[in-house]
Amino acid sequence: MRNWHVYGIICLMVTVAVLLAGCSSTDQAVPTVTTARSAVVPQQMTPGDLRTYVQDAALYAQVNGKAAAIREFSKKDGKFSNGNLYIYAYDTNGTLLAHPFHEDLVGQNWINVTDIRGLHVIAIANYTASNGGGFIAYLEPSPAGGVIDKAARDTNVPMIGYVYPVDSSWWIGSGMSLSNIKVAGPVPEPVTAMINLEQSGADYGLKFGKETELIEITNRSGKFVDAQGHYLTGYDYNGTVLAHPYLQDAIGKSLISRKDKFGMEIVRSAAKTARTGGGYVVFIWPNPGADNREEIKIGYMLPVDQTWWIGSGVYLSEITGEPDYL
Repeated sequence: MRNWHVYGIICLMVTVAVLLAGCSSTDQAVPTVTTARSAVVPQQMTPGDLRTYVQDAALYAQVNGKAAAIREFSKKDGKFSNGNLYIYAYDTNGTLLAHPFHEDLVGQNWINVTDIRGLHVIAIANYTASNGGGFIAYLEPSPAGGVIDKAARDTNVPMIGYVYPVDSSWWIGSGMSLSNIKVAGPVPEPVTAMINLEQSGADYGLKFGKETELIEITNRSGKFVDAQGHYLTGYDYNGTVLAHPYLQDAIGKSLISRKDKFGMEIVRSAAKTARTGGGYVVFIWPNPGADNREEIKIGYMLPVDQTWWIGSGVYLSEITGEPDYL
């Protein structure tokens, strides 16, 4: 989290009108309380732990008032600061109100900030908080390389965040990396399944050839749609769909200019990522398992050769257990 607000608080492009369109008042979304628990946060957390941590901080703000809460959230050694885990606060225009490690950025508006791939992080967080709160995801720079291909140039890793309204005028949030989620392995099982699927897809393409793999990717009953619903897609570097089990009508068409509701050019970003060696991309995409409602997806893009690339991903709800549709 600390690195994200050095790097990730810096580039986005969505207007407040778009951001707040359709948002309802959140005053009644936060319960009335007379006390708040102090934050005791383990190093390894579940998404539920993260949600509780942020909601407790919101209760603290309600009990103690905005000014006192902002002072507390701004302290490096405050009640809600625990190593790389801490609370940040924004108003609903995207102005940073509190951050324990970047006091110099407080008072600046970050509504147009993107992560390294172009995901409109603050706009999405603001939208989510203004609609009652929920989980988000984004990329944060890391010294470690991608988990799929050690030679990949990608140095950004997915973060899971939770944002929540204090009242209708401001909200708070926090986050953790996939490696800090309390699971049996190094990352949550759905991510491991997605990684295994994509590794097998890259190997299959090199072994059996492009045309054979494209046919297999497009087959919804084929080997590249697994039991959990993860699937592969194939594109060229111009964004033309070469294979897709759920967008078969789009095969042969370019989706290079496709944007999400906040302005990210999804396929252009994914193609650029694959062309430069592969890596993670967090984006918004319809979930075929949820009536094609749009949801945040953590994806990984991997080149097969110099002419085409494959992608796969995990919907955020697979990790958090709580669908947050956008």
